[in-house]
Amino acid sequence: MKRRIQRLSPHQNGKVAAITMALVSLIVLVPLTLLFWGGMPHAGRPSLMMAVGMPLFYLVFGYLGTALACWVYNQVAGWVGGIEYETQDV
Repeated sequence: MKRRIQRLSPHQNGKVAAITMALVSLIVLVPLTLLFWGGMPHAGRPSLMMAVGMPLFYLVFGYLGTALACWVYNQVAGWVGGIEYETQDV
C-alpha cells in the first residue's frame, strides 16, 4: 500500500530535533570537555562555557533549521506531492 507524507509540522518536528540535538551534544561535549580539562595545559583548555553554550546553540539552531526544512518541504509537497513510501502488513 502506498502512502504519502502530505505535511510536516515545523513546530513539533523542530522541538523534537532541537531537544535531541541538545541532549546528544551534552552527552558528547561534557565528557570531552572534562577529558580535555584533565589532560591539557591551562592555556589550551576548552572553555566550560563551550560545554554549556554548544548545547544551547544546537537547541536554538536545531529548532530553526528543522522548522525551516519542514516549511520548505510543505511548500514543495504542495507543488509536486509529498514523499511516497510503501507499507506492508506483517
